[in-house]
This record gives sequence, structure tokens and C-alpha cells, in this order.
Amino acid sequence: MKKFTMLISQAVPLSIEDVDTDQIIPARFLKEIRREECVKNIFMDWRYQEDGSLNKNFILNDSNFHGKIFLSGRNFGCGSSREHAVWGLFDYGFRVIISSFFADIFKENALNNGLLTIEVSKSFLKELFHAVENNPKTKIKVDLINQKVTMLKTGKFEKFYIHPYKKNCFINGYDDIDFLISIKNDVKIFEKNRIFF
Repeated sequence: MKKFTMLISQAVPLSIEDVDTDQIIPARFLKEIRREECVKNIFMDWRYQEDGSLNKNFILNDSNFHGKIFLSGRNFGCGSSREHAVWGLFDYGFRVIISSFFADIFKENALNNGLLTIEVSKSFLKELFHAVENNPKTKIKVDLINQKVTMLKTGKFEKFYIHPYKKNCFINGYDDIDFLISIKNDVKIFEKNRIFF
């Protein structure tokens, strides 16, 4: 994983609630294991019309909105577990997803793959949507060290929670294996000093 401490970016707003993993990556694409194909298939049934033409009303097809932050309605990533959904979103360019609630399995998959999921209050999420939808150039600052999301224009912010282990992994660019390697000497010392009864 790449190190992550801070991000300032515009955002892409999708204010729909209960977006499940089948909408993010339709089940018919789950046999595909190449990540470059996953990114092509994210939101496939929303990005394109039945005739294969672009759905101009879908947010990812609106050139006014872009950035590394994805705003989503409550309960994003519900439904079945599929890492393909995270791969697609990450490879599309998103580094942070902000919502008021995430499905547990999706959240863990995202954090394990370097995609930071941030839960904020419903009221603050509503303010973020309002700001971005009214001005697509709105910049949002994500400060992982201090665990804060800030709207730069107004200075309004909200703190968020992240498990200390996951925070450590993001800051240092560790996946689970990298973390174990980083404490290898501590493990050796622990093993050496164990007392067997």
C-alpha cells in the first residue's frame, strides 16, 4: 500500500442510499480477476444505457465532477462481499469514500486495499453534498493524522474514527503482511522470552 496521511481534493457526489456491491460491480463480472477490467465495470448498469451508450445523467459521466474523494449515501457497499468493488473504485482513482455508514465487509475490504472509508454524521454528510453539488470545485481536506474532514472554503470540519491499527497501516503504507514484517524483531524477542509451564 502507498502511504496516506492527508488528501485535498474535489469530490464526486452520489447521494443514493443502500448502494450494494452488485450495483458497484455487477455479478456477471465476478469471474474477472484482472483489476484493469474491474475498473471498466464499476457501476456498469448505471454508467451505460441498455443500448451501450453513456448515461449522461449518471454522476461518473458528468465532467463537472471529478476528484479522489467519493461522497456516498448511507449504507454504501451493502450486499455480498466482493473485493472487485473496492478494486474498481480504487483503480478508478478514488482514495477516500465518505458516508454516514458503510457495510462492515465492504469497509474492511476497502481498508485492506488502501481505500480509506470515513464515516461522518448525517448532518455533516448533508452539508458536504450540498457544498459539492452546488459547486463542483469545492475542495475537501482529509487529515488522517488528526482524523478530520474539513470543507476548506468554510473551515467547517468533523472528526472521524479509525481503528488505530488501520490508521498505522495507512500512515506507514503497510498491508497486514508488511505490518507483521515491521514487528518481526518484537516477535522474536517475545518468543525468546516466553515461559513454558
